[in-house]
Amino acid sequence: MPDKTYDIAIIGSGPAGYTAAIRAGQWGLSVALIEKDARLGGTCLQVGCIPTKALLFNAEVYDHIKSSNELGLELAGATKVNWPVIQQRKDKIVTKHTKGLEFLMRKNKVDVISGYGRLTGPAQNGVFSVEVSAEGGEKKSIKVKNIIVATGSSARMLPGLEPDSRVLTNIEILAIKDIPKSLIIVGAGAVGVEFASIYRSFDAEVTILEMLPRMVPVEDEDISKELARAYRKRGINFHTGAKVEKVEKTKTGVAVTFTADGKQQKLEAEKILIAVGRKPNTENVGLEKVPRVQVERGFIKVNEWMQTGEPGIYAVGDIVAGLPQLAHSGMMEGIVAVATIAGKPAKPVDPLKVPNCTYCEPQIGSVGLSEAKAKERGIEVKIGKFPFTANSKASIVGKHEGFIKVVADAKYEQILGVHIIGPSATDLIAESVVAMELEATAKDLMWTIHPHPTLSEAMGDAASSVENLSINV
Repeated sequence: MPDKTYDIAIIGSGPAGYTAAIRAGQWGLSVALIEKDARLGGTCLQVGCIPTKALLFNAEVYDHIKSSNELGLELAGATKVNWPVIQQRKDKIVTKHTKGLEFLMRKNKVDVISGYGRLTGPAQNGVFSVEVSAEGGEKKSIKVKNIIVATGSSARMLPGLEPDSRVLTNIEILAIKDIPKSLIIVGAGAVGVEFASIYRSFDAEVTILEMLPRMVPVEDEDISKELARAYRKRGINFHTGAKVEKVEKTKTGVAVTFTADGKQQKLEAEKILIAVGRKPNTENVGLEKVPRVQVERGFIKVNEWMQTGEPGIYAVGDIVAGLPQLAHSGMMEGIVAVATIAGKPAKPVDPLKVPNCTYCEPQIGSVGLSEAKAKERGIEVKIGKFPFTANSKASIVGKHEGFIKVVADAKYEQILGVHIIGPSATDLIAESVVAMELEATAKDLMWTIHPHPTLSEAMGDAASSVENLSINV
């Protein structure tokens, strides 16, 4: 381990951590990136965003193959799913990007230090000491002027349950050796509905149990209704307002007792996925030794520049109180923290301008206020809505369900939020993020020329719909 005093030590190499490390290296700062796992990338790259989206792509292709007759494509023989090959492809993608990160660390002169990093207390004469415990038990310390804590999050588990071959979290379900014939999913947030989409495409019987009144409860209510309609059509079963009371092992899988609509019910399946949110990894990282770092329900409080109450200690990513647990949010938080340390210009992360993306089928992309949230704030709104059924490119690609909904301020028509469900929603939402960042109005989008024929045209029509001037409906 190098005997030097670093400008920055980053604990955790997930998206927030590795982005901070790269940017710090680009600005000529000396950086130590501390990682407890064997590979860089954190949950997102290793057991989260990237492998999940790889499986979702396979599922999408398989859905196209199953509807090949509608496309005029006659495929000889029955199509078979080779699950081991699908898993190998997913793993190759992860490995490729892991190696890419290793290259970027070398390119930007970032020292990667293997081990478990812990804070040891406030700075002494402007220098912190970070304890690093290696796998074999050996402990060393590194000296550093600034610390960025980026330890990420892990899956929450229902009380009394532990992950195994039948009770799964996002980690175990990515490594299963066979496609289950039946799957119960507890939780209808992004993780739950994405895995429901994957395994339903591969013909599993899927049932979702959601405690709140609707699926994807953080989204606009119209989005939830449309997803429910689409999932019914796909044969995905779901119960909202459902409270799970008991999960038992059976000879062939699991049995779940739950209450919904005032009735107790019981379901059996081969496996159960627990997708009830994520908890911050802030235990056992030494926060108790730095009393000025404030923690609330495990989340670290920071100011707009990602600074904690202890000068020189920053927090970014899933562990931050009040910001979304999203990789892209964490990436920008890491950049803001490093810019602050380096004395470079920076812009605080605005939670209302962080896009939400859910990669189920149909996809969901959203940013800003929902209609209900805007009204709760006492804002008078105008709504524009445009269905993909009226978009020619959506018909061409065979995905013409869903819509784009624009929420605008009634007086000035400034865009307050955009909510999309339908084809390529997770890509289309980027235009809306830019529009909100630039404080654009619905008229600005209406007068923006969108290429034809594209899915992006629907954005122009949705903005025009705020004025009841949509061309294609």
